[in-house]
Amino acid sequence: MQKKKKMLTAIISIIAVIGVFTILGTTTSTAQTAPDFSLPNMNGEAVSLSEFEGKIVIVDFWATWCGPCKMEIPGFVKLQEKYKDDLVIIGISLDQNGPKAVVPFAKEYKINYPVVYGTGEVVKAYGGVNGIPTTFVIDRKGNIQRKYVGYRADSVFEQDIKELL
Repeated sequence: MQKKKKMLTAIISIIAVIGVFTILGTTTSTAQTAPDFSLPNMNGEAVSLSEFEGKIVIVDFWATWCGPCKMEIPGFVKLQEKYKDDLVIIGISLDQNGPKAVVPFAKEYKINYPVVYGTGEVVKAYGGVNGIPTTFVIDRKGNIQRKYVGYRADSVFEQDIKELL
C-alpha cells in the first residue's frame, strides 16, 4: 500500500509540473526560415504563407476545444485589426472535425484573420506541435523570430510586432 501511495504521489507531481508548464508555456527565440505551406481555408481556398511576404505573420496552431487557445483568440482579433497593414495572423486549426467545428467557432469568436485546416505535414515542418496553442512570430523576411508554447496575452505578441515593425 505504501508503494502505491508513493507511485500516486509521483504521478500527481509529474502532472502538476506539466500543468505549470502548460499554463506558463515556453518561449523560444529562433532565427530559421519559416516553412511555407498551402492549406485550405474555411471556404476551401488555398492559403500559403508565401502570400504574405513582406508582412509580419503570426502562425498559431490551435483547436476549438482548447481552453488556452480560446483565451488567445480575442487578442489576436484585436491585433489583426490594429496592425492590419503590417500583420497577418494565420490560425492553423488542428481540429479533427474540420469545418463542422471550426466554421461556427470562427463566427462566434468573430475571427478576422485566415483560418486554415492543418495537416500532419505542416505540423512536422514546424518541428512538431507538442502542445497547443503553439504560436510562431515570423518577421517580414520570412524568418521565425519567436516560438511560444502555451497561452500568451496579446501584449506579448504586440511587443513582438512592435519590435519587428
